[in-house]
Amino acid sequence: MAKAANASRYYGTGRRKTSVARVYLVPGTGNVTINKRSIDDYFGLETLKVTVRQPLVATDTADKFDVLVNVYGGGYTGQAGAIRHGISRALLQADADYRPVLKREGFLTRDSRMKERKKYGLKAARRAPQFSKR
Repeated sequence: MAKAANASRYYGTGRRKTSVARVYLVPGTGNVTINKRSIDDYFGLETLKVTVRQPLVATDTADKFDVLVNVYGGGYTGQAGAIRHGISRALLQADADYRPVLKREGFLTRDSRMKERKKYGLKAARRAPQFSKR
């Protein structure tokens, strides 16, 4: 019985900067729940909400799945990107035919840009101490 319940639950891990999102897609009406809060409560900016829903809109599955997300680390923008990546990966598990659409939009690619580390002798990653001739 437990196998039948899990068969309709699709999982994807999304990452962006230092954020990690664990995403579950469950057949439903299109509700997005992030850390046990609705997407409207979690994200204040409309652009972040649009970013999260992009893979669902691209594959015309916005009203077919409920999205359950656990996300931690980073800021709001990084978390939104991680959720988008996770939803895309979970959609692939649900149906492999979505791959060309998601690939074309760039949702399957892990954005590898990270903060550059600070180096010794400098004030930041590349910022050098102020130079004075005298």
